[in-house]
Amino acid sequence: MRPHGFKADKILEYAQRRNIKIVRTYADEGKSGLSLGGRASLQKLLADVEAGLADFKVFIGQCRLIELGFRQGGHAGYGYRRVMIDQAGEFKGELKHGERKCISTYRVVLVPGPAEEVELVNNMYRWLVHDKLTVPQIVRRLNGMQLSPEPGLPWTFGRVRQILTNEKYIGNNLYNRSSYKLKTSRVPNPPEMWIRKEAAFPAIVPKEMFVAASALVKISRSSSQELLDQLKQLFEKTGVLTRDVIAQTAGMPSVQTYVSRFGGLRRAYELIGYWPTSDPDHQEANRRIRRMHPEIIERTHAAIAKWGGSVWRDPKTDLMHVNQELIICVLMAHCHTDISGEQCWRVRFDPVKLAPDITIAIRLNDTNQAELDYYVMPALDLAGPALSIFSRRESSLDCFRFDSLDFFYGMAERMQVVRRGHGLPRFARDDQTGRLPRFAREGEVACQ
Repeated sequence: MRPHGFKADKILEYAQRRNIKIVRTYADEGKSGLSLGGRASLQKLLADVEAGLADFKVFIGQCRLIELGFRQGGHAGYGYRRVMIDQAGEFKGELKHGERKCISTYRVVLVPGPAEEVELVNNMYRWLVHDKLTVPQIVRRLNGMQLSPEPGLPWTFGRVRQILTNEKYIGNNLYNRSSYKLKTSRVPNPPEMWIRKEAAFPAIVPKEMFVAASALVKISRSSSQELLDQLKQLFEKTGVLTRDVIAQTAGMPSVQTYVSRFGGLRRAYELIGYWPTSDPDHQEANRRIRRMHPEIIERTHAAIAKWGGSVWRDPKTDLMHVNQELIICVLMAHCHTDISGEQCWRVRFDPVKLAPDITIAIRLNDTNQAELDYYVMPALDLAGPALSIFSRRESSLDCFRFDSLDFFYGMAERMQVVRRGHGLPRFARDDQTGRLPRFAREGEVACQ
């Protein structure tokens, strides 16, 4: 029902100028305002309010309370707690989940929660800003730590993102971020319509950290065209695009963002008109591997010698001949991340041409800058010239995986064979370690 008459027209004009929608009218035409007698509509209004049926709110009054720094409904959020204060600002008690203030003149404010919650909130910001983790990676880390935001509930993308973008964590009190009209869905309001009170309650995150985190989360929501525009601007500035250039440029989206959005960096390069004559990222990875490979060979040589073994390295093939008995091939596998986020390592070798007895495949980490783990594989278990290892799939090769090469080094330990008379050879234990060595050469057999 719409208001009628001169007063109603003025009320309607006032509402339209301020973009206010009249959702219901309680009108007692021609009735005196001095008493409730005969005012059926006013009585209906009071009855609706008392019964909790009024689906409209006194908006101006709530905005006033927000500007005074008081909390208007809703959960405190992880890292905060709701407390009641009286008109003099004196503490009157903490409100548990689901509890409401008991006296109408009391107000609710937020205070920092337990120290461990405050610390974890700050850790989330550090993981995002300093460690360059994405929101999904932060979610996985939190759930892996078996820490729950509420009893029995896991961390989710929405929960973490809310913590990383809500201004209450720097002490600001916000209201009217969304609107709900009668019989319609809730819709977000533009920032200029928000009601904000800064420094309404204690901050638990430094403001500069919050600003940096908000920018990174905003980047993750950027449109594809915005991502390409940033990439093009970077290319115009540097003249070359690589993973390292992107990762080391402040304010740029992460490499993983481009891989996930466009299916790979090369596709993103093509969309901005950049056609590298070769793959610069592949070249960078190869240069790192060429630097790392000799270091690993030298380290392996020294470790085998420490165990009493001998190594000769073929300068043409880089194969290692251990104790004149085993031929070892050492390979390094790049880490590639596909559009789904799964990591893959491709190991390529030539078992026919090189014919090693054992192949050691060293997987590199996700940045291809350090060793991740090791696969020590006998020749009999290598069926072809290449194999793939995936991060999310089980493999028959997992039984050959080791966190270090200590097991392999132990295989090279020398042993002594002592022959007594014409009987069978007896293995001699090492006097210092008490272990039985693994291999012996015929020339080192001692007869008694």
